[in-house]
Amino acid sequence: MSDLEQLVDRYLATWNETDPAARRAAIAAVWAEGGSYVDPLMAATGHDALDAMIAGVQARFPGLEMRRAGAVDAHNDRVRFGWELGPAGAPGLVGGIDVATLRDGRLASITGFIDYAPAEAA
Repeated sequence: MSDLEQLVDRYLATWNETDPAARRAAIAAVWAEGGSYVDPLMAATGHDALDAMIAGVQARFPGLEMRRAGAVDAHNDRVRFGWELGPAGAPGLVGGIDVATLRDGRLASITGFIDYAPAEAA
């Protein structure tokens, strides 16, 4: 597994971490200071806001897990990967792709695109 695949998998694991202290430590490990996330439904900048955003998604979709869907593609300081959110061991209910920029080996920004979702998830 490449370093970038490991980074993406560690990033996705932050979405599944329900212990607040462990989640905060994981965010600090994969995100650069001032890192930002944006998708059609939400946005956050900085470790505190990223943590709050993830906790909010966990509260809205309890028991679902975030996982990588497919290979990680990268060039220069850009990374693209597919993801899905769903019950463990079952097909994803929500899925899309994220495009990330890197700074010093950590995530500087992510722009998320949602490819499919049930109407109630929007």
